Amino acid sequence: MSMTEFNPDFESLLSHLKRARGFDFTGYKRPSLVRRIDKRMQSLKLENYDNYIDYLEIHQEEYSYLFNTILINVTGFFRDQAAWEYLADEVLPLIINNNNGIEMIRVWSAGCATGQEAYSSAIILSEKLGVEAFGERVKIYATDLDNEALQIARQGIYKAKAVEDIPGELLEKYFEEISDSYVFRKDLRRSIIFGRHDLVQDAPISRIDLLICRNTLMYFNAETQSKILARFHFALKDSGFLMLGKAEMLFSYANLFTPHDLKRRVFTKMPRVSFRERLLQMDQSIPDVEDNAHLTRYMGFREVAFNASPLAQIVIDFNDHLIMANERARVLLNVNSEDLSRSFQELDVMYRLPELRTRLDEVRSDRRTVTIKDVKWLTASGDTCYLDVQIVPLIDHDRRLMGASIAFIEMTAYYSLQEELESANQELDTAYEELQTTNEELETTNEELQSTIEELETTNEELQSTNEELETINEEFQSTNEELQTINDETNRRSEEIIKLNHILEAILSSLRSGVVVLNQSYQIQIWSDKVENLWGLRYNEVSGKSILNLDIGLPAEKLVGLIHACLLREQTTAEMLLDATNRRGKQIACRVTCAPLVAPGEEDVTGVILLMEEVDS
Repeated sequence: MSMTEFNPDFESLLSHLKRARGFDFTGYKRPSLVRRIDKRMQSLKLENYDNYIDYLEIHQEEYSYLFNTILINVTGFFRDQAAWEYLADEVLPLIINNNNGIEMIRVWSAGCATGQEAYSSAIILSEKLGVEAFGERVKIYATDLDNEALQIARQGIYKAKAVEDIPGELLEKYFEEISDSYVFRKDLRRSIIFGRHDLVQDAPISRIDLLICRNTLMYFNAETQSKILARFHFALKDSGFLMLGKAEMLFSYANLFTPHDLKRRVFTKMPRVSFRERLLQMDQSIPDVEDNAHLTRYMGFREVAFNASPLAQIVIDFNDHLIMANERARVLLNVNSEDLSRSFQELDVMYRLPELRTRLDEVRSDRRTVTIKDVKWLTASGDTCYLDVQIVPLIDHDRRLMGASIAFIEMTAYYSLQEELESANQELDTAYEELQTTNEELETTNEELQSTIEELETTNEELQSTNEELETINEEFQSTNEELQTINDETNRRSEEIIKLNHILEAILSSLRSGVVVLNQSYQIQIWSDKVENLWGLRYNEVSGKSILNLDIGLPAEKLVGLIHACLLREQTTAEMLLDATNRRGKQIACRVTCAPLVAPGEEDVTGVILLMEEVDS
């Protein structure tokens, strides 16, 4: 399917974005919009728009990535330098003179992206007015739809690459270099107000002297462009200027703006002048006649001329009675001779045109001509015509109100010609819009390519940085591996020593006549020699970690508590006790238990006790 064809699934996605986040992209040109959204879907490996809607509902953070993809923030300081030079040299002096050195100069940077154009306008105005006068007289409104871009703009911090098109003296004057970044002057930044604004839905900022909207309109379709330009027309002062991007023209909107310099895309506002046709008031004077013949002849001519007029006209007196109606009025308004002297309020025209009653009252009270525009009228033959109704007060030589003359001016031909003209203009606009759309599409594609190049450069830098980090991590791993190898060798060496020591300890324990038990401070068994196993019948793995007081053996261990406690407190260095016990075979024996505190070499704290158990002859 072609990208320009209507796709209900794609339109459903746009409706979802409007409902979910308030972003209305329905006025954007479909080819560019489809291309940007498809790019995002391809990165997520999603095949259709329904799947993407489901993905958005689950992953809320995707909205931010999508909007950043759609809203291409390609901008720069003094972009298209020739246009900015013309603005500074030719346009700003006119704006400054128009404001008489008193009124505030109001600038609107619409679609400001990350703020470079707003700061560019601040720089050239500050150069023209001086820094102090700029702070007092200038207010710059910078708006965009993208909140993330606005956040960057508010900070006014840019990398060295972003400011490379600023002349050196201006960069030094208006920016402070901090580390590897440049920060716009804080005292001038107070005159710049950044805010989110939707050009299609939000009300325009008013009383603007200079409106800068560069390479933004080209993303919208013709209908949306028309709405935005009408808002721009309202926003600008009559002496205001509009500056567009190099790919944007206004041939189709000549009734709103006229070129000031077409090459630099600078336009001025066309004042709206409504079409008004006014009829010459009928001459109310009567010639000074001397005889009735002359008067009769004069009145005859007057009546014939009145009836022959192609303009429908009726006359009512002070009391709203119908006095006169010419031939055209009789046909148009369905008035006949029987209606003469009747109250005008009773005639059909008053019911079909209710506004007429109110306007007659205005004429009586203000004694001025009143016109009702664009009246749609259905004739007796069933045809529809358009009228302008003009009510003129009739005042005699003594300034007394005699009545009113009501003229019904037929505008049907005018409207037909206007429709034909509009049709011709639409055909011309269509041809121009196709050309302009092609130009804008080319510019849009160029900006997308520029954006893609910047993304690739960023990705390349990130990959290079990641590679360096991986190399660093690899070296760290290698160093750590060497350390671990050294530790492992040391551990192996110590393990061998421990094994040797364990063998020696086992040999020592085996060579002793007595069985050896080692307890910690909680009376838990740490060592349980073979002779102890033979004496009581329990192996080491059965008693390890258990309290000697809880063992089910033939030794009355509870009698050893006092002895063990004394050794733990170092009240005795060595003590022994002879206990009656039962060995593992059930034989009654006498068991000598010798207790000594367990102290590590070089330490003072007692960590446990050593018990020596030996069967003695009774």
